Amino acid sequence: MSVEPEKWGVIYNPKAGTRKVKKRWKEIKAYIESKEVAYDYVQSEGFGSVERLAKILANNGYRTIVVVGGDGALNDAINGIMLSDAEDKENIAIGLIPNGIGNDFARYWEMGTDYKTAVDYIINKRLKKIDVGYCSFYNGTTHQRRYFINAVNIGLGARLVKITDQTKRFWGVKFLSYITALFLLLFERKLYRTHLRINDEHIRGRVMSICIGSASGWGVTPNAVPYNGWLDVSVIYQPAFLQVISGLWMLIRGRILNHKVVKSYRTKQVKVLRAQNASVDLDGRLLPKHFPIEIGILPEKLTFIIPN
Repeated sequence: MSVEPEKWGVIYNPKAGTRKVKKRWKEIKAYIESKEVAYDYVQSEGFGSVERLAKILANNGYRTIVVVGGDGALNDAINGIMLSDAEDKENIAIGLIPNGIGNDFARYWEMGTDYKTAVDYIINKRLKKIDVGYCSFYNGTTHQRRYFINAVNIGLGARLVKITDQTKRFWGVKFLSYITALFLLLFERKLYRTHLRINDEHIRGRVMSICIGSASGWGVTPNAVPYNGWLDVSVIYQPAFLQVISGLWMLIRGRILNHKVVKSYRTKQVKVLRAQNASVDLDGRLLPKHFPIEIGILPEKLTFIIPN
């Protein structure tokens, strides 16, 4: 299939939100067309379809792929591009129009939530090579590799994702589900028996949460940079209840690494040998638990369209 070099391939999931979200897409579509941008639009049809569609677009010659969505949709698209057969996948320009409440990677680049500004950024096409993290594991049958650009969470952070996904079925609105999950986890200081290897150091013990970030990771790895070839790791040990409250405040202020129960590392590879009963997520997408897991970084592996 031959595609015009400047034509966008746009991926959007209209079933992901409420009527208001669908109305927002119509506004985004109208604004793109007002700018006389050549584009093809594909619609996601449930879990896993964004990854499949991104892979199809990459294989069919699209060199600007635009995701209208949050961290989860962006993660799906990244995996689709990385797993595609495109020979020059590192040169595919990935654009993001933030949508929903999970926009941590967009916040890192200070993109804001105005779709008109985001479309203008993509038209301007200021490109930046970014790192891609990977997570390798054996599922009992085959060796698997999944990719991320923001963070891997093990324990508390992944529990938040899991409870949000579960309560979304009850509330039907992701924001209410997110608030419900936060409230439940405020009183749940569950610990996980863990064994990590970081920079040849073995870390054993009971921990509440681990964040391995190429970027800010919801603020838990605030010094991580998605283009320096390194991973930042924050290990959170057992806090008292008042330390949970102070930790939330320090998280909001960007000072979580100063908390007494947090230990930080910088590395290129992490081996998670054990994290008993802990959930795992990559950029908000839950991962099947098959320890041991190897987490590493591929420097400047993809191209991202950043603000002016």
